[in-house]
Amino acid sequence: MAESVLRSDQKVIVDLIETGATVLDLGCGQGELLNALVKKKQVKGQGIEIDDEAILHCVALGLNVFHDDIDRGLSEYSDQSFDYVILNQTFQQVRKPDEVLQESLRVGRRVIIGFPNFASLSTRYHLGVRGRTPVTPSLPYQWYDTPNLHFLSILDFIDYCKERKMQIVKAFYFAGTKRISILPNLFAHTGVFLISRLG
Repeated sequence: MAESVLRSDQKVIVDLIETGATVLDLGCGQGELLNALVKKKQVKGQGIEIDDEAILHCVALGLNVFHDDIDRGLSEYSDQSFDYVILNQTFQQVRKPDEVLQESLRVGRRVIIGFPNFASLSTRYHLGVRGRTPVTPSLPYQWYDTPNLHFLSILDFIDYCKERKMQIVKAFYFAGTKRISILPNLFAHTGVFLISRLG
C-alpha cells in the first residue's frame, strides 16, 4: 500500500513526538498519522476509531486500532499510560469535547490537539459577505454532511485552556502548507497545540 503524503499539521505532530514514545491517537481515521509515527519515530502506537471502513484500512497498514466511541471515555486506560494522546481534527467532532480532553489529559502526559479555525478570514468571508456556510480547504464539508459539532476559533481554544488551567506548551498555525505567525486567529485555517496540565 502506498505511503500517504502528510498534511502540514500532521508533519508538525510527527516532529513534536520523540522517537520510541507511547502514543494514543483518538479518532485516527485511516491511520495516515499513526502510520507515519510508527515508521518514522518507532512509536508504540495505538488508535481508536469509530468508522469500520477506516479501521479496515488501518489494519491493512498493520496498525493497532480499536473500534470505540471516544465520547464514552477512556476508562480502560490507567492514568498517564501514554506519553502523548492525539486529537487531530477530532476535538471539534466529539459530542463532549471538555470531557474527552480531561480524559485525554488523565491518560496522556501531554495532549496534541489540531482543529480547523472557524474564525479565519476565509470563513468570515463566506459567512459575512456571501452569507453562506463556509466550505474551505480546512472545512471541506457541506452544512448537511459535516462531522463537525463544535465551531471554535484559535482564540476560543486559548481562552478555554486558561480557564481550565491547561498549559499550552507549543502552538503552530497553518494556512494550507504555509506557517502563520501573525494574527493566527484571522489568517490561520488550522491550529495545532501541544498542551499539558499546569504543574
